[in-house]
Amino acid sequence: MKKLVLISGISGAGKSTASNILEDMGYTCIDQYPVELLPDLLELIEKDNTYKYDRVALTIGLSDLDKFSNLLENSNFKPKLILLDANKDVIINRYKFSRRVHPLVVSNMAATLEEAVEIEKGILGKYKKRSVHLLDTGTMNVKQLKEKMDKILEYSDYNNLAITFESFGFKNGVPDDADVVLDVRMLENPFYVPKLKNKTGNDKPVRDYVLHSKLTQRYIKKTLAYLDFMFKTYDNEEKRHLTICIGCTGGQHRSVTIANYLYTTYKDKYMCYLTHRELKP
Repeated sequence: MKKLVLISGISGAGKSTASNILEDMGYTCIDQYPVELLPDLLELIEKDNTYKYDRVALTIGLSDLDKFSNLLENSNFKPKLILLDANKDVIINRYKFSRRVHPLVVSNMAATLEEAVEIEKGILGKYKKRSVHLLDTGTMNVKQLKEKMDKILEYSDYNNLAITFESFGFKNGVPDDADVVLDVRMLENPFYVPKLKNKTGNDKPVRDYVLHSKLTQRYIKKTLAYLDFMFKTYDNEEKRHLTICIGCTGGQHRSVTIANYLYTTYKDKYMCYLTHRELKP
């Protein structure tokens, strides 16, 4: 299930810090995303089959929050909205310390920093009675903010192990950072099927060809048993990251298909990443 998170709130309350926390959770984070481009982004997320946009987080200004909410009400997405707040004195002190200019002052919507904070406080007040997650960062450190966000996003301790699934082609060598190498060259090769030759494992016809094979099903069953045991063991030992490299001859068909399959299988259990070395961006 694809996840969309919106981060907003008082400028200076910690949106950038929250975005960094989400990035560490495996989210694709986009700062100050324009509301006018939201329909295009939603379409991209829905159609994406590379798993790159399984988790997306957008930081947005309070002034655009109503527009985002209206557009999302008519979409297939039910995003989690996290609003950040802090005492006015805390915000003012943070701006004085950083020597930055408040966005509302830059855009001539406010003449002073204090006025800008008051305007945003007024906008934020409209959302306090809605079903949103409101966090007061004025008395929080980064660790406490992370703990709050972990709870909101149901990101529990079992996610501590991060796993990268990387497909590659043996003809170009094994990735240097591989912890485990899975060889799938024994599986039936779509390269020799004319209509599949120029496609990749990201395409449904290739995926179906590879996964519907009885040999592939046997391979997957045995591989999952091995990985389940290994991941649980490594997680208990507090190892933080594993790179699982899946290789076929050219890195276009079988390895991509199996890497995608493994990512889909484990992405809700661990913090997972997916990359295909031989596929052009």
